[in-house]
Amino acid sequence: MNKLLLLFLLVTSCSASESTVNRPHIVFILADDLGWNDVGFHGSGQIPTPNIDALAYSGLIMNNYYVTAICTPSRSALMTGKYPIHTGMQHTVLYGAEARGLPLAEKLLPEYLKELGYTNRIVGKWHLGSYTKEYTPTYRGFDSHLGYWTGHQDYFDHTAVEAPGWGLDMRRNMDVAYDLHGSYSTDVFAKEAVNVINSHNSSTPLFLYLAHAAVHSGNPYNPLPAPDETVEKFDYITDYKRQRFAAMMSKLDDSVGAVVNALAERNMLENSVIIFSTDNGGAAAGFNLNAASNYPLRGVKNTLWEGGVRGAGLLWSPLIKQPQRVARQFMHISDWLPTLLSITGGNVSQLENIDGVDQWQSLSEDLASTRTAILHNIDDIYGNAALTVGTWKLVKGTTYNGTWDNWYGPSGRDYDYNATLVIDSVTGQALKSINISLTPEMIEVLRNFSKINCSNSNIRDVTCKPLEASCLFNIAEDPCEMNNLADEYPEILKSLEETLIKFNNTAVLPGNLPLDPRGDPKYWNYTWTNFGDYINEHSFHF
Repeated sequence: MNKLLLLFLLVTSCSASESTVNRPHIVFILADDLGWNDVGFHGSGQIPTPNIDALAYSGLIMNNYYVTAICTPSRSALMTGKYPIHTGMQHTVLYGAEARGLPLAEKLLPEYLKELGYTNRIVGKWHLGSYTKEYTPTYRGFDSHLGYWTGHQDYFDHTAVEAPGWGLDMRRNMDVAYDLHGSYSTDVFAKEAVNVINSHNSSTPLFLYLAHAAVHSGNPYNPLPAPDETVEKFDYITDYKRQRFAAMMSKLDDSVGAVVNALAERNMLENSVIIFSTDNGGAAAGFNLNAASNYPLRGVKNTLWEGGVRGAGLLWSPLIKQPQRVARQFMHISDWLPTLLSITGGNVSQLENIDGVDQWQSLSEDLASTRTAILHNIDDIYGNAALTVGTWKLVKGTTYNGTWDNWYGPSGRDYDYNATLVIDSVTGQALKSINISLTPEMIEVLRNFSKINCSNSNIRDVTCKPLEASCLFNIAEDPCEMNNLADEYPEILKSLEETLIKFNNTAVLPGNLPLDPRGDPKYWNYTWTNFGDYINEHSFHF
């Protein structure tokens, strides 16, 4: 071989290898139906979350972070960088018996990262389609998947109850993972995440998407599943459902500690980016048979009030230039795609037709947010929409005929908060091993800054009835949406309504389809499956 050519190949090979090695590992931990007030770093002492809190206090607590109001739309926004109105995913969730999924024309986050040399692993919930194999994770940029395709499952038997039937939903790539029956979902996913980290060639960058079942409710016959020995630790919580929810949350927190510890033991933590986020607001007060808390925010999951769309979230990385603070940057879940590409050295300028914006410099250096407005959603089937521009939020219509438009606790602030648990947690000790320390004084300051307090002193008798007329709130002054200012500021209201119309003019139709009876698990050995690949080979009798 020509010596000059050989030298060129060696140099370019080394350059490519070095650029890949320098890209940070990304761990995105997505909790399901987690309420604003279900983590300690927002002020509640009722349920200790020391591992999650340790990341929050040593990274960024994201106080102005928004998700969408329900599972599938949020996951679609995360994966595409687009508002759900631009992918047809804006109305409710995707069901296992629907002959659709997140449109195959969409390029997803793991596909972008694969171009940068990443190995992509998904553990846990998908919920973006499984009609045919092309909609499932290992055909959409992920190298492996252990988890489930539908929207929820029982944490022990791993079945899902949803129309039109009942069936097993646990996969190891495309195969049904029968062997995991009886193992607790949160433990299964934590163990797999740790195995992924331990078996990974750390000279190449890893993207680990850990999408937990927790703390979504399970099937109706066991809606709040948790090991008995964990439930017993929360005997001080007198409300039975909240006690079981606390156990589910505690197991989720343990899983975060296991993942961080695994990264530390593999010497990967110092070059990692960790995001912890909910997919939507909490299912509180019995909604979905669950017991989350969005205190003091208004509303629940699948409503466009702050309790439905303001997400509990944090960003942690040694790459953050101004860490250990409560971040006020205005951010939407769709921003993660361009932000992560920016962090990893991808060419964000080549992204086209997305709604997400690159927030990395703003977050890292504590600069003004690159975003000034967030479309929370437009759902013409429900007849509701919400939009925030600057400090002003417009709410039009609502879901459930207004039944879930109230404020839901518990506050949890009457319980003592133990900062020592955070410092001594598995995560706290892992951080200490890379010379990141926490102190009780720092924890107290950041926790107080991250609390949302809604004073009753400025409440006026101005009721919001979104089914009758649009409502307007100043979210900066009134994050709990108590004072409807629509009559007081008609020009601002008009401006936001005009902006909403402009957004709606860009929307595609919702992609929802009627449930296909051929997707009933009873036809497929009582498993939820990619039935579209097999329907021509099967006889159906309806």
